[in-house]
Amino acid sequence: MTATEARPRISSEDPSPPSAGRPRPALSFRNRLSRWDLKVSPYLYISPFFIMFAIVGLFPIAFTAVISLQEWDLVRNSGTFVGLEQYIWILNDPKFWVALRNTFSIFILSSVPQLLLALFIAAMLDRNIRAKTFWRMSVLLPFVMAPVAVALIFSNMFGDNYGLVNNILTSIGLDAIPWHKDPFWSHIAIATMVNFRWTGYNALIVLAAMQAVPREYYEAATVDGANAFRQFISITLPSLRPTLIFVIITSTIGGLQIFDEPRMFDNTGQGGAAQQWLTITLYLYNIGWGEFNFGRAAALAWILFAIILLIGLINLFITRRLVRDEGGRGVVARRRRRKGAQR
Repeated sequence: MTATEARPRISSEDPSPPSAGRPRPALSFRNRLSRWDLKVSPYLYISPFFIMFAIVGLFPIAFTAVISLQEWDLVRNSGTFVGLEQYIWILNDPKFWVALRNTFSIFILSSVPQLLLALFIAAMLDRNIRAKTFWRMSVLLPFVMAPVAVALIFSNMFGDNYGLVNNILTSIGLDAIPWHKDPFWSHIAIATMVNFRWTGYNALIVLAAMQAVPREYYEAATVDGANAFRQFISITLPSLRPTLIFVIITSTIGGLQIFDEPRMFDNTGQGGAAQQWLTITLYLYNIGWGEFNFGRAAALAWILFAIILLIGLINLFITRRLVRDEGGRGVVARRRRRKGAQR
């Protein structure tokens, strides 16, 4: 018998390992601590944000909901429960519907041109031009300006009697525009302030998304004979789908919460003598800090939250329906199918 034959053979079909039946060694405290660290430490790292958000975010929201159901007394810092009476009063107030109309008018006049200009500026900055850094910094300058400063400058530019815009119009033989009297022209003036401040910011966000599009998509489209406009429609816009959704939703939230521009458009800050440019947030401010009725102001805040949520969901649905393809994959797929058919 050889040495090899004398060795015990272990069958590979034996289901039980050699150490089966032996008790597992007990983990030391250091090993347990290491396991707890792997499981718990990620939650500890992100917990400061959620703790701060709960203190300065969730608690004020919940407390506002409680105040909206009460007739709040600021002196006693307590209230009397009145149910939905504050909401009913807001919905029956004609000023609310005027403010809602003005808010949507300014929102449409500012958001739509703003997004179109942002797309155009981002497309120009994405091309091979000189001094790219200079132009990208230039479009961001209006965003870093103080909103109050922008509102003061533009409110003087759109003055009815001595404004710069009316002086230019009268110098070329046109009639002066009643910026502070006519609702439509006051909305145009306020929307111009918003567009001046936010267009460059949105343009840089869209530009960052454009630069992340793989260049082989454009090369494949060029081989197929697509011009620059066709490439922008078929490749660039579908690739910008997540970014466009983000920009549209943030523009919706900001547009429906516009406050600084209408507040500083005149000296009184009441939204005009006939509420020509009274917005919901300005109306909320007047109720809360003008009439000191915090119950109604809280109810109006929750109504505004519901409106923003509804419009945001509608924007999300429309954006997803309009832009389906993800980043020009259809162009590349069609090119590959053509090559396969030629073979």
